[in-house]
Amino acid sequence: MDSIVRFGNWKVHAEALKNNTYALYLASKHPRTPLLAKLVVLATVAYALSPLDLIPDFIPILGYLDDLILLPAGIWLALRLLPASVWVECQERAAREMGDLPRSRAAAAVVIVLWVLLCTWLIFWIWNRHWT
Repeated sequence: MDSIVRFGNWKVHAEALKNNTYALYLASKHPRTPLLAKLVVLATVAYALSPLDLIPDFIPILGYLDDLILLPAGIWLALRLLPASVWVECQERAAREMGDLPRSRAAAAVVIVLWVLLCTWLIFWIWNRHWT
């Protein structure tokens, strides 16, 4: 029973993260957002999506440490630079718009099948290159 409660808690946190990420995107486009806040959001998102890290991810533990420190720090700084009224407005808009997004079980199934096929192909490719 305790694991069910924890899973539900993680689901709530994941949903909040998704909404807040979209709200941060909306805030970066908002006309009342200061230029410095927009630049911090842009730099944080660019770093998150960049294949280059300060410490490469293949280094055990340390590789993800920069992501665990720099990304939250960038988000925190962006939120501190945003006017509170802009952030609240963007959070409300994100909540409205995220609720209106279409959800399709068939599309989710297609994406899952594609990921499974890709992972299977990758495993066979690595196996054939290194162990045959």
